[in-house]
This record gives sequence, structure tokens and C-alpha cells, in this order.
Amino acid sequence: MRLIRTPPPALHPAVELAVARALLQRVSRGELPDTLRVSLPSRPVVVFGRRDTRQPGWADAVRRSREAGFEPLVRAVGGRAVAYTESALVVDAVVHAHDSAGGMDERFRVFGDLYADVLRDLGVDARVGSVPGEYCPGAQSVNARGEVKLVGTAQRVVRDAWLFSALVIVADEQVLRPVLADVYESLDQPLDVAAVSSVTAEVPTLDLERVERAILAAYRATHPLEPSELDASTLELAHRMAADHRA
Repeated sequence: MRLIRTPPPALHPAVELAVARALLQRVSRGELPDTLRVSLPSRPVVVFGRRDTRQPGWADAVRRSREAGFEPLVRAVGGRAVAYTESALVVDAVVHAHDSAGGMDERFRVFGDLYADVLRDLGVDARVGSVPGEYCPGAQSVNARGEVKLVGTAQRVVRDAWLFSALVIVADEQVLRPVLADVYESLDQPLDVAAVSSVTAEVPTLDLERVERAILAAYRATHPLEPSELDASTLELAHRMAADHRA
């Protein structure tokens, strides 16, 4: 599996989001090998699910995101709105598989356990499962102490390939809470801002670099990783797809 770390910071957030989709398309066609991509956001964003765009309060949620200094985007994978800053890690695993539609539940379980194990090794009381009032609720979210959400996961499946995406909130939970409260209020969706937290809120001595190293070590335990670069063809495809992710 090849490893791509942190795309050029000059990329627009919509292009950053589209890179995962472009990788999925190219891996499904056999044009690229299986890929693990770890990216650091270039600026604060609110990323909405497709269902959010059909809600009566969608336009208001977009407006309030921008007013808070967050770029509004729409993702290809499922779920509800999430928010993150430069103090987050987005980890996309893209794998070629002829039976890509099978095994979705198993992937959620395996990856949920992987991220919980990583955080436990770093000193977090990490567990798999949703917590009451969490944003973008999911049964395989990773939480701390059964009370606050730290990692969200999502999947996208196409013919002959799947994408598993994880969002790890490393810091800035105090910045995320008000914008998520505004967005969920606009969308008329339940949210308990007390359930919004971060890895460093649990273990203050941690940082982005240590969390990323631990995640990559966990992947290397089962998948040899070969460092690579984001190739020009994938980046060009991502630029063409970016319009689909702009709010």
C-alpha cells in the first residue's frame, strides 16, 4: 500500500476533499495501487453530508459556517455535518476489491477497533460506540470515557474499490463547539456540544505529530507502507471534481 502524507497546503479545501474521491476512482480502475492518505486540513471547514443539503435550514447553516470562519463543503461519503480545523487528521484508506460492496459492517468494526487501540496506547480511555448527542452520529465512532466523540468514520463504495475515511479531532474542540451548535440548530438536528471534544483534551501532552505517528504505526503492523507523492493525474482529476464539494 502506498502512503501519501499531507497534500500541498495551497490546495483549496474542496480540492483536498476531492482528492479522496479521485483516488477511489483511479484505484477502482486499476490505475493506482491501494493507497493510504493522511492529510492536514489547510483551514477550518464544516463538511456537510448530502442529506444536510436537502434540509430546509441548509442555506442558513452554510451562512453561519462562513460567518464563523469555516469553509462549507459537501462530502461524497455519508453522514451528517462535521467541523474541524488545522488541528485534525483526515485518514483515507482506498482499497481495490472486486466485492467492494461486501464487508461494510466488518470494515466499520475493524477500523473502529484500530483507532480505539491507537488512542488507548496514547493514554486515552478510548472506546468504540456513539455517545449521546454526538455530531454525525455513528455506531462505530471512537469516543473517550463513553462521553465525548474523538473520531468519526465513514465509507464510500464504488465498483471494485472502497474508501474508508476517518476524522481524528486532535485539538480545537472549544472552537468547534459554537459552529457545530449553530449548524445543527439551522439543520434542526440534535446536538449536545458537551459531546464535542478532542484527543488533547483527554491527554494534553499529545500533539498532531505523535497521533499521526501512532496511526501510521498501526497501519504498518498489517500493511507495508511505501511513501509516495500525490501524482499529477489524480490532482488534475480532483480539481475537476472539486465543484461537486463546494457549498
